[in-house]
Amino acid sequence: MARSLVDLLTAHAAHQPGRTAYRHLVTGDCDGEIREISYARLATRVRAVAAWLQERGLAGSRALLLHPPGPGFVTAYLGCLAAGVVAVPAVPPQGRSRNHRTLTRTRRLIADCDARVILGGQEMIAELGGLAEHLPELDGITRAVTEEIPDEAAASWREPDLDADSVAFLQYTSGSTSAPRGVVVTHGNLLDNQRVITARMGHTQDVIDAHDGELFVSWLPVYHDMGLIGPVLNTLYLGVTATLFSPLHFLQRPDRWLTAISRYRPHTSGGPNFAYELALKHATPALLDGLDLSSWKVAFNGAEPVRAATLRRFTETFAPAGFRGEALYPCYGLAEATLMVTGGTVGAPPVLLEPGTGTADTAAVGCGRPGEGVTVVIADPEGTGERPEGDTGEIWVQGASVAKGYWRNALATRESFRATLPGHEGRFLRTGDLGFLRDGELFVTGRLKDLMVVDGRNHYPQDLELCAEAAHPALRPGCTAAFSVDGGTEGEQPVLVAELAPEAIGEAEKITDLIRAAVGDAHGLSVHDVVLVRPGTVPKTSSGKIQRRASRAAYLDGALAPVGAAGSP
Repeated sequence: MARSLVDLLTAHAAHQPGRTAYRHLVTGDCDGEIREISYARLATRVRAVAAWLQERGLAGSRALLLHPPGPGFVTAYLGCLAAGVVAVPAVPPQGRSRNHRTLTRTRRLIADCDARVILGGQEMIAELGGLAEHLPELDGITRAVTEEIPDEAAASWREPDLDADSVAFLQYTSGSTSAPRGVVVTHGNLLDNQRVITARMGHTQDVIDAHDGELFVSWLPVYHDMGLIGPVLNTLYLGVTATLFSPLHFLQRPDRWLTAISRYRPHTSGGPNFAYELALKHATPALLDGLDLSSWKVAFNGAEPVRAATLRRFTETFAPAGFRGEALYPCYGLAEATLMVTGGTVGAPPVLLEPGTGTADTAAVGCGRPGEGVTVVIADPEGTGERPEGDTGEIWVQGASVAKGYWRNALATRESFRATLPGHEGRFLRTGDLGFLRDGELFVTGRLKDLMVVDGRNHYPQDLELCAEAAHPALRPGCTAAFSVDGGTEGEQPVLVAELAPEAIGEAEKITDLIRAAVGDAHGLSVHDVVLVRPGTVPKTSSGKIQRRASRAAYLDGALAPVGAAGSP
């Protein structure tokens, strides 16, 4: 029985050495430069990296991984696991602009995890020298280009003594409602969640054979749980093939995603809801004519609110290319549970809960059922008991995929990972997410910390954001932040900050009025303020989630630049 993913890599390299493990579209294009790595080659490179780490006495320490997407990251990550080193995937602070947000996050990660070594690509390691004044934390930390570690080092690799409780890596949270925290994920957590993903997504041997081993196409960031635990590690777990390319290349041209699916015909691919919206925005007749999406059986959608309108439009738009609505697969997970908690039923359409008023496009979307061995309950946020079916409360999770806790943060670990509930044995993970269960299906309604209470009524910010974005086509999907501020004698009042397409700046006043009217009609709320800003202004995490708290802080500090205002475009 495999003790870790390293054992599975060894087995795949022995039984199918020539099979392609990962295919990297270097430019994001199927007809551009492509690099492939077989299981035999991957095993050699992983052992070489692991031996290099072992020879320097780094077993048990933390290694920060700063790689662009591609085989280099996979090799470094698995090399750490094979050496007994704790991997810490991170967003590479690349570019001479030295994005302040990315640099700040990198500094926090280096200090928090106490990294002793940094592995990265050639350009990244070279660029770190120029970042010394911005990253004084680099002093005394060994740095190495993963690709330059020689194959010959593999001969001295020593198999580490790993068990289910051995720490595999630290997955830092995206920081949508708080500062990023390092989730301590063990080898046992990884293997259990791979079991859950495999079963819930229907990755059976028959499916693998039917797709000739081509299971995934993914552009998702490999330094986040959805992109790493799903496409990258489930590929290794099953010994199949994944086609990967950069999220930047996807954002530049979203059609690359669908083109790659059409070319390599995977069973599974997906991303957050905004990815489907971007694909819709670029769905030209010429693109549709050249696509064949009939192989796509699991189009997973998670990491942010799944919108019924997006599912409907995506199905209608891409049906001529062979896409079927039954492939849409809403799911729910979080880093604290390694990744997957619930997922849909393969081959069945998403479960929609129609609203009492409004349209089907505002229906609540079910995020599936828990995997085998995973328990989900809806609890009173105060922990006094379990909520009745259909009632909204905090989502609590229990199972072998739940991580050990937060790195060197005993207080936060006790608060989030050690919850108990009357009538239930064992400890639960408090997710901080709100939702309800209906006939075993989980519906996620929002974040506990983001909940807005206006005039004594609860309002979820994503509902107001969706309503606002639908008011005018020039408002960018997934780029609106709703939050509340102190309105004095009026109490808490809602504010909306929304990104506006540059060509519509002249209509800003009209669009502001439309947003106020739409929110007033749909939610009975008087909006305190509407701030329209240029694209790329609304704060987001590195995984694309709206940072509502940061948006609120920027609003209160007067740091937002409304379009059309003095000094703004």
